[in-house]
Amino acid sequence: MSSALHLAPRTSPRYRAFTPRDLDGLLQQRVDLSSGERLELRAVSSVLPFRTNAYVVDELIDWSAVPDDPIFRLTFPQAGMLPAPDLRRMMELLSSGAPKAEIQRTAHEIRMRLNPHPSGQLDANVPVHEGSRLTGLQHKYPETVLVFPRQGQTCHAYCTYCFRWPQFVGEADLRIATDDIAATSGYLRAHPEVAGALITGGDPLVMSTDVLSRYVEPLLEIDTIRSIRIGTKSLAFWPCRFTTDRDADDLLRLFEKVVASGRHLALMAHFTHPQELRPPVVREAMRRVRDTGAVIRCQGPLVAGINDSAEAWAELWEETTTLGAVPYYQFVERDTGPQGYFGVPLARGHAIFRDAYARVSGLARTVRGPVMSAMPGKVCVDGVAEVAGERVFVLHLIQARDPSLVDRPFFAAYDEGATWFTDLKPAFGASRFLPGLEAG
Repeated sequence: MSSALHLAPRTSPRYRAFTPRDLDGLLQQRVDLSSGERLELRAVSSVLPFRTNAYVVDELIDWSAVPDDPIFRLTFPQAGMLPAPDLRRMMELLSSGAPKAEIQRTAHEIRMRLNPHPSGQLDANVPVHEGSRLTGLQHKYPETVLVFPRQGQTCHAYCTYCFRWPQFVGEADLRIATDDIAATSGYLRAHPEVAGALITGGDPLVMSTDVLSRYVEPLLEIDTIRSIRIGTKSLAFWPCRFTTDRDADDLLRLFEKVVASGRHLALMAHFTHPQELRPPVVREAMRRVRDTGAVIRCQGPLVAGINDSAEAWAELWEETTTLGAVPYYQFVERDTGPQGYFGVPLARGHAIFRDAYARVSGLARTVRGPVMSAMPGKVCVDGVAEVAGERVFVLHLIQARDPSLVDRPFFAAYDEGATWFTDLKPAFGASRFLPGLEAG
């Protein structure tokens, strides 16, 4: 028996999910909000997805600190997530008992104004194989393909900031998903430049191990695939997936199988706030994953009202490092959904990153940020400087659609209010940032 399976518990806590129909009751039980305030949150949950679970509610949220508790803000809708006119419209429909079809139609109209698929996800990123568009894959960078298993396009709980919100609102035309494993394997075999597969969602670890294996094991038969990544929030929102779930041991055996094949296996763990690391079960789950030979890499976005302080990020990076994980990315909130509510200006975001980075040990300085996953690639804000008498942002691309642009510094005119790459203009009166890298 491997060390990863040592002392595996026999029983699992019951997983209990809460969805929009439970929202009003949950709020009435847990926090002192007026009926009007609860109606606001119900209105938001009619447009943007809401789902949480008993572990998040009972173990992570400090209800005495609500509405300011960071995990409450991370998982429960907030009135400011919708533009004020849209919020009022949805509240009117709900309070008047409008027909379900009218509520759904209005919600769809609002969603379409929230840029549901940014950065070319439905046009520039979808690969073609043997004349067919593989709409459940994303191939933005030459060496990496993202796979969206159809059965994994939900999560144990939804983050309010999530840029993948269109996956969860029940509109098939907005969803990226595949169950065509043969087509996925065929595409990867036809593209030997692809060295890494990222299984993502949603959260692939909502799937049983049997189902997950159907997507993972074919990758082990493709010699050119050298690394497999699994994007997941389960370490934070349902760590029992690795400890006491009925197939937790099977999951860890699958991880061991991947590592034994000679591949690098990385669990891309989304941690947003150090509060998510405090329950002992999280630490046990991380230990069990690491014992398989898999590497845990930690990433998350900078989100206003949740983790927009240097103290929160320094604690998060130091604690994950102590637990044997690798700080990886600090992202900028993407230009979709409730970005207007959760987004942090780039100038302030970099100041937070720099101050947090200065507080941690060298071992935690593996983290990169703030990073925008924009149309041309992963744009990193390196700092603010004065160059040739002009105040500028200094930036570079960590990843790019065009690999020739990677790691080439460029400059944008300083804009204190800019929150995304498309808000920036080239410095020094130039028409573009770099040859092949246009503004806007």
